[in-house]
Amino acid sequence: MSLLEIQTIFSSTDQPSDAQLQHWVEAVLRDTHPDGEVLIRIVDEQESSTLNEQYRHKQGPTNILSFPFEAPAIPDFHSDMLGDLVICSPVLAQEAHTQNKPITAHWAHIVIHGVLHLLGYDHLEDDDAKLMEQKEITLLATLNFENPYQDEYASK
Repeated sequence: MSLLEIQTIFSSTDQPSDAQLQHWVEAVLRDTHPDGEVLIRIVDEQESSTLNEQYRHKQGPTNILSFPFEAPAIPDFHSDMLGDLVICSPVLAQEAHTQNKPITAHWAHIVIHGVLHLLGYDHLEDDDAKLMEQKEITLLATLNFENPYQDEYASK
């Protein structure tokens, strides 16, 4: 079973429970990293904005930031730590509202998206984006959530 630490710096009534967060993280890690360790920090727009500017050199808050763990160069060092996710709860709520998506489904999607980043997936190149999106769609389906990209594909 994966280890999840949750730091709730900002809270609102529409945030998922710790058990839901654990369930979503485990869904991603179950087959490849069952003992993986992840930290999720739930923050406000101020902290998200500060971290986004500091680490990505972009202005304003963002829905999620992923910080993969970088192991030190020490012989025989081993860690199950995968990294940290910083999730901005107010941004997620606004996105769900704007995109007309259920808030719980959007949270599940963003958590899965972040964990995949910790595992090395990215969406910088089109082929990589398609691979990552398909992985997200498949994982969300196993959790009984709809394809978060269906409106995007319908308009293409």
